[in-house]
Amino acid sequence: MADDIRINLPSEIRIRPPQRERITPEATPEARPDEAAKSFRQTLQEQIDRAAPDVRFSAHAQSRLAARQIALSDSDLTRIQDAIDRAADKGARDSLLVMDDLALVVSVTNRTVITAVDGSSRKGNVFTNIDSAVIV
Repeated sequence: MADDIRINLPSEIRIRPPQRERITPEATPEARPDEAAKSFRQTLQEQIDRAAPDVRFSAHAQSRLAARQIALSDSDLTRIQDAIDRAADKGARDSLLVMDDLALVVSVTNRTVITAVDGSSRKGNVFTNIDSAVIV
């Protein structure tokens, strides 16, 4: 048989937490509005703005546009972006955009076109779950 190993430990063991450096509010970048902190915040916001697409199209909207052979020009996309901006300024969440012979249901908060309906399919339709309409 193997010999048992015995370890004698003191009856009281003290564990000390590691010493931590205290961080004061003056040491944080938010509390110190110097050039480096401002520059970093500005740079970060610019990168986020560049990375976020101005307008997205859901798969459903893409299929509707393709099935109805609706092509949007750069000018059309700019008009849609401007309409979304105006709706957002008014606090809209889901909006109906009427542009020329096209109706678009848009999630303003997500900047996403949910569905698209052309003029011939638009007649007789009821648009629900919108809180605003923008005539472009």
